[in-house]
Amino acid sequence: MTDKTYFEVWERTQQSDDFKDLRRRFRRFSFPMAIAFLVWYFTFVLLMTFAREWASTPVFGSINIAFLLAILQFVTTLLIVIAYDIYSHRKLDGIRDEVRERVEEELKS
Repeated sequence: MTDKTYFEVWERTQQSDDFKDLRRRFRRFSFPMAIAFLVWYFTFVLLMTFAREWASTPVFGSINIAFLLAILQFVTTLLIVIAYDIYSHRKLDGIRDEVRERVEEELKS
């Protein structure tokens, strides 16, 4: 298979309705989630920078608000990963498999 053939198959794949739908579905999840996480992250950074006194308020024992917010960053990341896994299994995997199979068939011939 020549490079030109690979390029032609890739171009056809990019123009296919299934591929466009796959990209649209991916973006529908990833962009809002990325924006939401970045807002949450920068809020955390700004609070730690400009509200140090408030963030250092003890909640119980030596655990303060800053520590809890930092732990919530990890929890948020884990929840996003779980949400993406569920979303991709429900909305992306079927179309992805169809597109991949079509590309593999075209490259074999």
